[in-house]
Amino acid sequence: MKNILLVDDDKDLSRSLANLFDSEKFRFEFLEDGITVGEYVRGHEDVDLVMLDVNLPTMSGLEVLKQIKQIKNELPVIMISGFVSTENAIEAMSEGAYEYLTKPFEIEKLINTVNKACGFSARQRNPFAAVVDEATEADVDEIIGKSPEIVEIAKLIGQVAKTDAAVLIFGESGTGKELVARAIHRNSKRRNNEFLSVNCAALPETLLESELFGHEKGAFTGAYYKRIGRFEQADQGTLFLDEIGDMSMLTQAKLLRVLQEKKIERVGGNEPIDVNVRIIAATNKSLVQAMKEGSFRVDLFYRLKVVSIYIPPLRERRGDIPLLMDHFNKKFCSVVNQPVREIPKKTMQMLMKYNWPGNIRELENNMHTAIVMSKGDTLQPDDFPLFSESNGKLEIDLDVLKDDYTDTFKKLIDPIMPRLIVNSPGRIYQFLDSAFERAVISSCLKHFDGNQVKTSEILGISRNTLRDRIARYNIY
Repeated sequence: MKNILLVDDDKDLSRSLANLFDSEKFRFEFLEDGITVGEYVRGHEDVDLVMLDVNLPTMSGLEVLKQIKQIKNELPVIMISGFVSTENAIEAMSEGAYEYLTKPFEIEKLINTVNKACGFSARQRNPFAAVVDEATEADVDEIIGKSPEIVEIAKLIGQVAKTDAAVLIFGESGTGKELVARAIHRNSKRRNNEFLSVNCAALPETLLESELFGHEKGAFTGAYYKRIGRFEQADQGTLFLDEIGDMSMLTQAKLLRVLQEKKIERVGGNEPIDVNVRIIAATNKSLVQAMKEGSFRVDLFYRLKVVSIYIPPLRERRGDIPLLMDHFNKKFCSVVNQPVREIPKKTMQMLMKYNWPGNIRELENNMHTAIVMSKGDTLQPDDFPLFSESNGKLEIDLDVLKDDYTDTFKKLIDPIMPRLIVNSPGRIYQFLDSAFERAVISSCLKHFDGNQVKTSEILGISRNTLRDRIARYNIY
């Protein structure tokens, strides 16, 4: 019998949640306020799990979480929230929450999470537990979105921030890889030290080596003075290496040595210098493919990829577009000292349908231009560069979207529909939906010889989603 303490001021919800579980395996106790939770945990050694609402009367759930961790650090705590907040997700996971779930719940995920939490040993329950300060407002300003993908990223940030583990961030250009890196730094114990960024694709090999490691006076032609490199400048802080996939093999070898020995040598010098730097790297390329081609070191890849974070393109989380638009609307209207613009429904619909190949960076640029160029208090389609300069390109894209192949699919389904009605009443939609998804993924994988990177890119889904479907449908 597992004993679960459920803390929520919504009595009906609490009872409904409890009814989802086998009463012979789980026993629930209920509290409506966080004030007495600490006392309860101290007095009940048999508590196996706490389910804790973020928004409680008198005392917030995050404050209660901190209190629980001080009393009994190994006790798993599942945070539940009625609204999505990246700030709360980051802070909850940083403080050692086992999981952060939002309402309305996915019932299967909720049940699985509770079962896993109750089955873990104390050592396994909280591998990332750490005591931290509250998240800053800057993190909320930078990471905008309430999509499930963004919530998962926020939870990962909270988990890894208080460790010194190297992080490798994957994602297309413009998705916000540096913003995620900054959020990790700002929630880490290194937050009061330097965060420095180097774009490995922007500098030739010789200059990149000097940029990273510094050089001694006279080390090469033009070296008229000693230069302190980024590793030394970022000592005790964080160094963000963007576009790591463009780094030359020679520089990769030197970077690997620094990661192994925690020492650098300036170009032209022979004296080792101790450095203590956390490395966060990012790439918009497939490093797996680069390793196959021999352009990226396998040993460096695994040094950098202790933890990996994938940021999906904007087209895979279109629900975040209105939030981003609102954010940039307020930001740029404040810059030009003008009232916030209204975004009509027609304009928003067109923005939602566009695929945003440049991702958030393209969206930000278009929003900035639209606010500067708009002649009234509303933003019309012609105010946006992507509409005014496309010369019909957008209309062509939208026409393609309208071709939904209904007639083609109808011809395939019509002959088998009578059999489906007889054999699968009540399950036809579910059956066809899963069969179609499996067929599309299988066909695309076959077309690209099993290349999952290319398949996910062409299908317009994330690698995580593709892996999930491959496992779900047993596609080989």
